Amino acid sequence: MEYVGTALAEMTMPQISPLAGEPIERADAERLAGVLKALADPARLRLLSLIQSAPEGEACVCDLTAPLGLSQPTVSHHLRILTEAGLLEREKRGVWAYYRLVPSAIATIADLLTPPRKRATKKAAR
Repeated sequence: MEYVGTALAEMTMPQISPLAGEPIERADAERLAGVLKALADPARLRLLSLIQSAPEGEACVCDLTAPLGLSQPTVSHHLRILTEAGLLEREKRGVWAYYRLVPSAIATIADLLTPPRKRATKKAAR
């Protein structure tokens, strides 16, 4: 089984958090903003949720159209954006494509948006 998308996730994620206490580089800010834009759509958030909760942790486009109430081309468009952002991996099986979450990408986003403990401790001391 060869999924496409994992290497892209590693390339698109910045190395430093905007909350790390030092300025984030422009290129890192642009990469993070691109990933966050991919997430900032209700249909895409629902897609991530539907795929994650699918029995094998993966879903075919054909299984996602009805729950979203969107056409297959529209669902495929949203899935392409999520894959290009590195949030999903895609595997082609016959005429259908199957998608699964890239756990490391989701974890990286969570880490980047979570302030370091030091900052939380300093705030509490004030």
